[in-house]
Amino acid sequence: MGKPTGFLDYQRVENPAQEPLERIRHFEEFHPMLEEEERRRQGARCMNCGVPFCQSCVQLGGMFSGCPLHNLIPEWNDMIYRGNWAHALARLTKTASFPEFTGRVCPGLCMAACTCGANGEAVTVKENELALIEYGWENGLIQPRIPAVRTGKRVAVVGSGPSGLAAADLLNRRGHSVTVYERFDRVGGLLMYGIPNMKLDKKIVQRRVELMEREGVTFVTGVNVGVDLSAEELRRDYDAVVLCCGASQPRDLNAPGREAEGIHFAVEFLRKNTKSLLDSGLTDGQNISAAGLDVIVVGGGDTGNDCIGTCVRHGCKSVTALEMMPEPPEQRLPSNPWPQWPRVKKTDYGHEEAIAVFGHDPRRYQTTVKEFHADENGKLCAVTIVSLEPQRDEQTGRLRMVPVAGSEETLPCQLLLIAAGFLGAESYVADAFGVERNQRGNVQTRQGAHATNVEGVFTAGDMHRGQSLVVWGIAEGRACARETDEYLMGYTCL
Repeated sequence: MGKPTGFLDYQRVENPAQEPLERIRHFEEFHPMLEEEERRRQGARCMNCGVPFCQSCVQLGGMFSGCPLHNLIPEWNDMIYRGNWAHALARLTKTASFPEFTGRVCPGLCMAACTCGANGEAVTVKENELALIEYGWENGLIQPRIPAVRTGKRVAVVGSGPSGLAAADLLNRRGHSVTVYERFDRVGGLLMYGIPNMKLDKKIVQRRVELMEREGVTFVTGVNVGVDLSAEELRRDYDAVVLCCGASQPRDLNAPGREAEGIHFAVEFLRKNTKSLLDSGLTDGQNISAAGLDVIVVGGGDTGNDCIGTCVRHGCKSVTALEMMPEPPEQRLPSNPWPQWPRVKKTDYGHEEAIAVFGHDPRRYQTTVKEFHADENGKLCAVTIVSLEPQRDEQTGRLRMVPVAGSEETLPCQLLLIAAGFLGAESYVADAFGVERNQRGNVQTRQGAHATNVEGVFTAGDMHRGQSLVVWGIAEGRACARETDEYLMGYTCL
């Protein structure tokens, strides 16, 4: 620990943000970095506590707390404080495949578990991580690491999201020849088309992809495995196959009038918007525009927030976000003590922007859609919503959210976005390879393992774990790479 009293001497200072009414004019990132002197002070706040919960990743109260990558956080915070950035970066990249991604989009499981947060404000771990990796890029410390020896083994990775990239990265460094197949026109999966540009600039994704290409990874885009390329061909041509296709089967809304035109899944909305932005700056007419429309977003979480921020940038007439569950508390409850993940209300960038534009929080809790209404042309024009209340099921004992009689309300709506989560992986890839799936629709493996029931076929990420975070996808990809390597070589040094 560089400064034993750092957590007492310095207050938490976060990266600044452009004002909401300014940043909604563009789709660029809007958090400039702190100056180096202030960043070093933020590193000094790390206490190097006896039990660093930040890097532990333990399950407490039904949720994980701490970094799934087990990043060596106290070590590189100490090095930041001392100004030894190169050493700090070396310790960070020992466990973290893509800090430039997690430093931008991770909710910060590490910070939720930070000991400073028990009685004050947590260390700015995520922002320190981002500052480190960007320092490395800017100062030429991130260079291709080309394997000196190739093993002669060939691995196909299906899907180029966080888990696919992480698995490909490690397997390539081990010396295997890795080819990554992506069904869309750009590499990155969720990172490219599931997260808006203002949250993760796509130049950052492309920068990493180009580095991996120089290191020897081959990327093949526009090929849909299971449709354009058969599972039999991949298994014949490669020594192992890693399936990292995500959990992209969206949960639908089954209400009268669902066939109305103007109802879209959030993943489709975000993907088309980002593709149009990258292809033409939103001038090609290929995106789903919210301009001048009354928008309703069904579902909270990061995806719902991203939809809100995107719609506000389009210039929507209004935006309302419906969340089925009760409004979370502003502060931790006694039943949710540190270092559990804090179950508190989170007002994210999209919410802030909607508040700035429309003067009120767009979220309505304990509310869902009861009916969709279409005009004479079949286009969505209004939505009837209904309030919900918790009710305990007498048989199972579980709480259910049930409609409140007489609470119906009709709102104008010409665009409705469904951000209600996912039901597992799309079936066609799993079916093509003949891998078993569990009741949640995810590919089945033994507990803690990544090998499927099919010889030489492995799985990782959301396809294996279910809908989750980017950091979990990376952790899954790294673990899967180790298991795949052991299968190929009889041992692993990853």
